Amino acid sequence: MPNIFTNTTAELVIQVVEAVQINKNTTIELIQDFCDISNKQASNALKLAQDLMLIKSNNNFFEPLGPLVKFISTPNDKRKASILRIALESYKPFVIFRERLSATGSVDTAAQQTKTMLDLDAHREEIKDTLISLGTYTNALFSKGGGQYDIVSSGIENVLSKIAEGATELSTSEYIIRNQIGNKSNDLDRNDIILPLSQALIRANAGDSINAVSEASRAIESFIYKLSIMLNVELSGASGINQKLAKFRSDNKLPKKIVEAAKYLGQIRNAADHGIDADPDVGEIWNIQKSTGLEYVFVTCSFIASVLERKDNGRFII
Repeated sequence: MPNIFTNTTAELVIQVVEAVQINKNTTIELIQDFCDISNKQASNALKLAQDLMLIKSNNNFFEPLGPLVKFISTPNDKRKASILRIALESYKPFVIFRERLSATGSVDTAAQQTKTMLDLDAHREEIKDTLISLGTYTNALFSKGGGQYDIVSSGIENVLSKIAEGATELSTSEYIIRNQIGNKSNDLDRNDIILPLSQALIRANAGDSINAVSEASRAIESFIYKLSIMLNVELSGASGINQKLAKFRSDNKLPKKIVEAAKYLGQIRNAADHGIDADPDVGEIWNIQKSTGLEYVFVTCSFIASVLERKDNGRFII
């Protein structure tokens, strides 16, 4: 049986999610009046908002889903777009559409292939129009003119920094961290990995970059230790993140590019934690920028996601 795909626009999704956030346990009739849209427009936008896991339905009443949604009631359009962008990163039709667009260069081909791969019930043009609307609104795609689109090369970190402006509560910060890592975050130890990363995001957002790096480093160390047990890697004699990562190159337990990329985390941690740099060319204490603190948390999440995807599914992502 084909999977249902709902044709709507990003703007309508934002409108109905904001209406649900403001009115909480509400009905479709109230939402369409609140937004001044038709019943069909409201129904379609609410369905996609549920697929994006921004709201939930309970006996025909709609409620916000997750603490991140509370930040959608704002005149800041960039904040709204950032919230929707985070949701898109876990929305399979968009993820596949973006991958196929990158591979083919054609939105028509990408839409048709997405329809086929996911067995979607909508017409290719409806799928294309909806996903382009979501992508351009969130700055994940940009128009080259003449009906041609391309992927925005800037990473998700810039989007997350906008969201992080509201990450002052642990529950919200944890929601952001879990979204960045993905579904596999449920397999991680909450106390040793998720919560330190959540605290790190709060500190980074507040400009306390040194302690943000320190908190996130705790999560990295815990993750590496638990990973060594799962992959049967001996860590004895290795101190620090980089030496421990090097141990995973034996028998190719982790790909070289993942290990080398993750050494960034070890170098920043050393700069933040070790006081005056012993390198004669430096000889001073490193100042850690706010942007570096934020990036450190998100790169840590990306590293963890890459490792788990490789370990569990054999895929190479970075």
